[in-house]
Amino acid sequence: MAFQPIYVMRHGETVWNAEARFQGALNSPLTKTGRAQAQQLADILAGHDLSGFDVRVSPQGRAFETAAIALARQVLELHTDARLREIGVGLWSGKLRSEVAPVGAAQDDTPDGPLALYEHAPEGEGFAALRARCQDFLGSLTAPTLCVTHGITSRMVRAVALGQPSANLGDLPGGQGMVYVVEDGVHRRL
Repeated sequence: MAFQPIYVMRHGETVWNAEARFQGALNSPLTKTGRAQAQQLADILAGHDLSGFDVRVSPQGRAFETAAIALARQVLELHTDARLREIGVGLWSGKLRSEVAPVGAAQDDTPDGPLALYEHAPEGEGFAALRARCQDFLGSLTAPTLCVTHGITSRMVRAVALGQPSANLGDLPGGQGMVYVVEDGVHRRL
């Protein structure tokens, strides 16, 4: 990749995250914990000079609100980029995970639930389309970049940046209130 580093952050906890609901293209507000996680991101980034960084944010409300809190001290403008929106979950949007999980399916493969569910959501986007969107995003970068996105999209951006297959998404850590950096083929958490 020509421009590095890439800082990747996920939005703070939302009401629907707390309820274990699929959000996809839908939105729910940040919880008190989610706003605290956004502030935690601001504290992490306080020790890092972001001048010269292109800041890109998913246009979905939860990501934009997180970015506004986390970056207020350092960034004058937030630029939205639809390629950073969360993976579409089609007919599962707004449903509880327990309503869609196959009988006997593990619910704890990752903090976000089984990643395989995102691949098989009826009328959902699927990993191939998400990967193409993330490749397009990364290919458009012209400067070091900080992006605020979502759980599955965050993993896919990092997988693509690291040259890893989509099958490795579950190997990449997730979570809210953390900043991940991809630089020179190395993945680390700030």
